Amino acid sequence: MNVHLKGVTRGNWEEALSLKVKEQQITSVPSVAVSLAKVYIKPDGDNIVYVPFAIYDKELMVGFIMHAYDAKTTNMYWINGFMIDASYQGKGYGRAALSEMVHWITNKFTNCKEIRLTVFKDNVNACELYKSFGFLPTGDVYGEEDVWVLPIK
Repeated sequence: MNVHLKGVTRGNWEEALSLKVKEQQITSVPSVAVSLAKVYIKPDGDNIVYVPFAIYDKELMVGFIMHAYDAKTTNMYWINGFMIDASYQGKGYGRAALSEMVHWITNKFTNCKEIRLTVFKDNVNACELYKSFGFLPTGDVYGEEDVWVLPIK
C-alpha cells in the first residue's frame, strides 16, 4: 500500500465525484460534490481556507479528504468530508489517509496545536478509527455531529 494525498484539480475532480460510500453511510458523510462546493461557497466564513484532496494508492483513487483551516489560529484546523470509496473500505486506507492528513497539517502549520473533526456518534467505525488514532470527543456538538480533537504536541 502506497497511500498519498493529491490535490483535487481540473485533472481529477470528475473521478473524485464518482467516489461513493456504502448505502448505510450516505447520511454520515457529505458527498464529494458538497465538499467541493464548500471551497467556493465558504460556508464557515471568508477567513476559512478549504483544501480538497483525493486519496490515492499509487495511481488508484480510493477516497477523498478535505482540510479546512484558519492559519491565524492554533485550533482551527479541521478534517472534513473524509471518505473511502465503498470498494476500498476495510483495507487500511482510512487509517493510512488519516495519518497522511495529520502529517500534512502538522508539517505545513507549525502553530497548529490541535486538529478537529466532526463525526456522527452512530458512525461506530469512524469513531473507533478516530479514537485509536488519539482523537478525543470534546463534548461539543456541531449541527448533529460530535466534535473530536487531536492534541498536537
